[in-house]
Amino acid sequence: MTYLLFDIDSTLIDSSRSGMGAMLDAGRELFGAGFTTEGIEYAGRLDPLIVHDLLERIGVRPTSEAHAHFRGVYRGHLERRLSAPGVARSLPGVDVLLSRLRGERRVSLGLLTGNYEETGCLKLRASGIDPLWFGVRVWGDESPLWPARRDHLPPIGIERFGALAGRRVDPERVMIIGDTPDDVRCAKVNGCRVLAVATGKFRVDALKDSGADVVLEDLSDVTRVMSILMGG
Repeated sequence: MTYLLFDIDSTLIDSSRSGMGAMLDAGRELFGAGFTTEGIEYAGRLDPLIVHDLLERIGVRPTSEAHAHFRGVYRGHLERRLSAPGVARSLPGVDVLLSRLRGERRVSLGLLTGNYEETGCLKLRASGIDPLWFGVRVWGDESPLWPARRDHLPPIGIERFGALAGRRVDPERVMIIGDTPDDVRCAKVNGCRVLAVATGKFRVDALKDSGADVVLEDLSDVTRVMSILMGG
């Protein structure tokens, strides 16, 4: 059995930077027109850390209440942005790849993402992907530790795969598919394999340098990708 954990943004889908825009919208609704997201790193990071940084930078104590309030307003703005036709789409090869993987008995599909559950699901559905296609889903606010790190998430996915399978899952049987060095690192420190795709801000050379097992420009060559994912 092969166990796959897919990142969402810039790996499976392109949502035209709607998440970043919606966080800016939320901040301006709550704190005024001077609120900015400039200088905040998004790629590969967890939403709770991003929101923590945004609140702290403007002098708002990032309590659980402040965080929850921002999260709720962010969701509303994201839903509005994603309602525009053509804003979100699956990336090349993704629809065919997921269709083929879902038909494979030897594959267990999962998500591992920095998104909150509700906003990650909004992005996927707007791109024509049903989150329920993935039997295991690990979201950006599920780290048991603070400060939260992406490295904390693969063990959650591995444990959930094991619960579905009714047996322990060896991390070497798990492959993480993502578009950033953070995806690569979180796989490697947990003993997982990793396929990196240059469909985000990081190019092929940067992903190779980060230690990915395989790097592709994108997922459009579905036959080749299937071979890689199935251990070929």
